[in-house]
Amino acid sequence: MFNSHDFFMKRFSTHIKDTSRYLKYIFNGHIAFAMLFFIAAAAYYYQQWLANIPENFPTAWLMGIVFGIVVSYSPVRTLLKEPDLVFLIAAEHKMSAYFRNALIYSFVIQLYIVALVVAAFGPLYFASFPEREGRVYLFTILVVLIFKLWNLFANWWMLKIRDKNIRYTDQAARFVLNVAVFYFLISGEMVIAGITTILFVIIFLYDLGLSRKQAGLAWELLVEKDQHRMQSFYRFANLFTDVPHLKNRIRPRHWLVSFVEKRIPFDRKNTYDYLYRITFIRGGDYMSMYIRLIVIGGLFIYYIPNIWIKILFAILFLYMSSFQMMTLYQHHRTIMWLDLYPVDVEQRKTALIKWLVQLAMIQTILYAIVFLFTQAFLGFAITLVGGILFVYLFTNGYVKHKLV
Repeated sequence: MFNSHDFFMKRFSTHIKDTSRYLKYIFNGHIAFAMLFFIAAAAYYYQQWLANIPENFPTAWLMGIVFGIVVSYSPVRTLLKEPDLVFLIAAEHKMSAYFRNALIYSFVIQLYIVALVVAAFGPLYFASFPEREGRVYLFTILVVLIFKLWNLFANWWMLKIRDKNIRYTDQAARFVLNVAVFYFLISGEMVIAGITTILFVIIFLYDLGLSRKQAGLAWELLVEKDQHRMQSFYRFANLFTDVPHLKNRIRPRHWLVSFVEKRIPFDRKNTYDYLYRITFIRGGDYMSMYIRLIVIGGLFIYYIPNIWIKILFAILFLYMSSFQMMTLYQHHRTIMWLDLYPVDVEQRKTALIKWLVQLAMIQTILYAIVFLFTQAFLGFAITLVGGILFVYLFTNGYVKHKLV
């Protein structure tokens, strides 16, 4: 006899083993060191900033928007797979225990986001409202948890709706009300916060009534949503290790490809130069990850007041970008045609190192320009020289040693 509870526990066990295998590569020694450095530096400057926080700082708006985003983003992890569309639809009437467990898992796994945000905003809250007692903030945390649970249920009910316009409209309305509730709650406007809560409950009950009118579950949508989230995780994990489950997405980006193609001579020795540049532009998330790291690193450099910490962040982000772009070497590992190329393997390594050096040099120059904007001319010189030296030592030392 089919037991959906036991089936979920088996699927859950497989899911945990799968994700934990990749998490140990993501949080390896390199990333752990970088995260520890980020947290320590952010905590230090956050404490200094709180000591001189402006009187008119919009704490209520900031916390209201962030809390609104946190509770609104409440996806349901069903752990469903494509074969389930064939084998489980017939047992839909027996799946209540499975989806109950999925909702519990989804709520628990997202509590770490709530905990991080609540812990981060605690010092800001008490610095902005020193007259308030600790139990007032505890009440705010309780409200966050309640709204998180309500939004999770609402999202589950809306997954039964096949019309995406209805889902998007409902999500937008709930997001606005979530932000409004927390803005008024943190501002101390309890009456208006209560009114907006009632409006949210009306939409909440409307979602419940709408879902009950549906004949059955939208299985295709459930599988699509869960598979999309797993592929996002796999794409991120692929930056640190090989992920055989990854379905690589190809993005056209014709204008950028055309721009790069014109600058690569049509010659056998440039085979891998062409391959790695086109893969960087079109395959996976390499280019978007590279740009994100440049932007985040540039923001740290711009806003951190201490020049030596700025330089450390510049070198750290150079290291992170170069380290993650190394996975380009294994991107085409499952394609046998590369083994048939009449090109020496050493040329393949040389092509990747050359491309990593060029990307790192661009990043170094951009970070040096940020120092010029802040009029830190000493930092500009040290970052430019130190960045070039780091790139040379890293690519010709660590990268060459790892490319096998």
